[in-house]
Amino acid sequence: MSRSEGGTDRLVAAIAAIDAANAEDPIVVRVGGERGPKELVHSRRATDWLERLVEDPTEEQLIAIRAHHFRRWARPRSDFPDGRAGYLKWRTEAKKAHAVEVGELLAGVGYEPALVDRVASIIRKERLASDPAVQAHEDALCLVFLEAQLDDLAGQLGDDHTIEVLVKTMRKMSPAGLELATGIPLSEESAALLRRALEELAAAG
Repeated sequence: MSRSEGGTDRLVAAIAAIDAANAEDPIVVRVGGERGPKELVHSRRATDWLERLVEDPTEEQLIAIRAHHFRRWARPRSDFPDGRAGYLKWRTEAKKAHAVEVGELLAGVGYEPALVDRVASIIRKERLASDPAVQAHEDALCLVFLEAQLDDLAGQLGDDHTIEVLVKTMRKMSPAGLELATGIPLSEESAALLRRALEELAAAG
């Protein structure tokens, strides 16, 4: 049993409330043998990755990873302008909204303000370069992206552009995260793209 399933009463209550909200996602996906609402499946996969990256994750880490895209479908990308500036604005606004909504949920199950603030900080990915908890959070999210979306991404963007995206993604990851990435079951085509991207990353230093 993972700690998120067998932790304190309030941790169990928080995870259950987050899962119940994300179960309302109308988009259905299949990842790693699990089929269900996208944000519910992705958050569970992210929790699994975090627990492989961190031997004993804190309650704050477990809550933040489970809620990293809390009710994301309610703030669609299409509500923001096209282009990179619009994309970045959407990402920034989404992270802020996730943190606020999750904070309200946590207060409702008895968490104190200091812990709520810490969860929000991890969700917003503050101090990524210096905070090990935030780095593990980022690693877990990148690993879900690779296992759940790489095949579709390659089909949309083509090989060269996909490799550019992969290199940018892997630059954000720790050595431990990159090592786990090499073991993700992928299609033959996606595995080849991942290897090329890793080679480019190594060559760039």
